[in-house]
Amino acid sequence: MSWSLILASFGGGMLGAILGALPVFIFTGFIGLIGVGVLAAGGPATILNDITFGALLGPHIAFAGGVAAAAFAANKKHCLENGVDIITPLKKTNDLSVLLVGGVFGVLGYLINYLYVYLSIPVDTIAMTVFTSGLIVRLIFGKTGIFGKFTPSNGEKRKFISDTKSLYFILLYSLGLGAVISYCVDLTQIQVLGFVISAALLIFLLLGFDIPVTHHITLVAGYATVASGSILVGILFAVIAGVLGDVIEKTINKYVDTHIDPPATTILICSLFIFTTLM
Repeated sequence: MSWSLILASFGGGMLGAILGALPVFIFTGFIGLIGVGVLAAGGPATILNDITFGALLGPHIAFAGGVAAAAFAANKKHCLENGVDIITPLKKTNDLSVLLVGGVFGVLGYLINYLYVYLSIPVDTIAMTVFTSGLIVRLIFGKTGIFGKFTPSNGEKRKFISDTKSLYFILLYSLGLGAVISYCVDLTQIQVLGFVISAALLIFLLLGFDIPVTHHITLVAGYATVASGSILVGILFAVIAGVLGDVIEKTINKYVDTHIDPPATTILICSLFIFTTLM
């Protein structure tokens, strides 16, 4: 731990607030692609490890800072319409306190991740930190509780899994993504290859195209492939991550007023199982 990294994390969290959590995460994907290219060419892992997943763009710092700032802006300062809005750049608020919250949660993300690494918890500590930070945000800035407030109408029941047709759709694209990413990861032995590709592809979501969020599927596939040495195991875990992500989305990110990231939560659960049983 160093003061320079703490200060840098403060800046990274503020960057997430200024740009918005999703836009800065997409940038994480693009810089991650550069880092993967450098690594594949035999260069150092600095761009990948220390920038993409470090103080500048690490999801536990920049994305988490943006999430916290959005919740604070909407639910406390009332200068953003919705606390789950992780798309809107918060420069529009012109509020110093919103940026400060982003910076503070950037530092908090760095410190929490440092603790998890220090404790040698067998898990993707960045994903665990994103989940932890989102949970703290909901408890501090939210009013809907961890699992949201569902108000039934006309006998409607809350659903925790998609309908059959949608579920089959998730199963199929998870299988397809798992197959191609597991193959590529097996060739390169770069576990995060699928993650940075999926993160960068979210630019289309930002542009208004209806595409699925897949970085939890591709990262889990990469982890499982490298840990087991088997593409088939990678595919299996990709499908598990796809379905689990859908359930988690409907469990912790529906009928709420802050964002707890379903993909990060999925990666947390799956990586814990992979790291404790396959490695």
